[in-house]
Amino acid sequence: MSKESLPLLGATEIRRLAEELGIRPTKTLGQNFVIDGNTIRRIVAAAKVDPSETVLEVGPGLGSLTLGIMDAAAKVVAVEIDPPLAKRLPQTMAEFRPGREGDLTVILSDAMKVTELPGEPTSLVANLPYNVAVPVVLHLLEHFPSIRNGLVMVQDEVADRMAATPGNKIYGVPSVKGAWYGTMRKAGVIGMNVFWPAPKIHSGLVGFTRDKDRSDAPDRKEVFAIIDAAFAQRRKTLRAALSGWAGSGARAEQILVAAGIDPKERGEKLDIDQYIDIARAAQNVPAEAPASEA
Repeated sequence: MSKESLPLLGATEIRRLAEELGIRPTKTLGQNFVIDGNTIRRIVAAAKVDPSETVLEVGPGLGSLTLGIMDAAAKVVAVEIDPPLAKRLPQTMAEFRPGREGDLTVILSDAMKVTELPGEPTSLVANLPYNVAVPVVLHLLEHFPSIRNGLVMVQDEVADRMAATPGNKIYGVPSVKGAWYGTMRKAGVIGMNVFWPAPKIHSGLVGFTRDKDRSDAPDRKEVFAIIDAAFAQRRKTLRAALSGWAGSGARAEQILVAAGIDPKERGEKLDIDQYIDIARAAQNVPAEAPASEA
């Protein structure tokens, strides 16, 4: 049987599994299960999974995307926060992909707390809960340098933000921090009716490639602190927005000038390399001495 003809979970199977487990999808966990096989195949194709890869999946739920990923990958490591779902997933794999059970590892955990995984996943493919999508992606890219590429499904508006470029009105913290790790790109839009329950908004696909070497860059946490400060008051000039981080407006201006950036510019105009330049320049601009007491 060709991989294209292998059975995937449709609406009937998803509802049967949910009923068996006594599960009602919750907004708290952001559970919207994909019930359309063609959508699964589309997502996996867009992810460009290599047959030799170990893929990390976050929030596998009832396993609809898991089966599709398994058809394209060598192994799947699935991180699931909901105990009944995590327990049932290996059985679903055995039922629908007999002989591949050993290629699936299920980790019962919150993805935001995972810092170690078996093996070294090289790709991330996931249908992420809307409310934690960006923090999860950034956390995983930070802690698992083996992840070189991937594709995540998120709220469509969030997908646009993650892939936005400088000067775009939706360019912000997710855009810049994502660019620290590599290139983010919008890879498509998914309609509402392929989910159960159907969300009220469209979903977007974001593909990424880790293609940046930051070994010579200043500390990531320092760069991210500058990004946070710049966008916390995005309507202000960088001189004003970074005054708290720098210790004063005068020192912020010194640092920006040293980095070759106009202090009157706004944070939404800068790319990640310019934020790195600011952090690097700050290392050479001494902190101001506290005012002496009279």
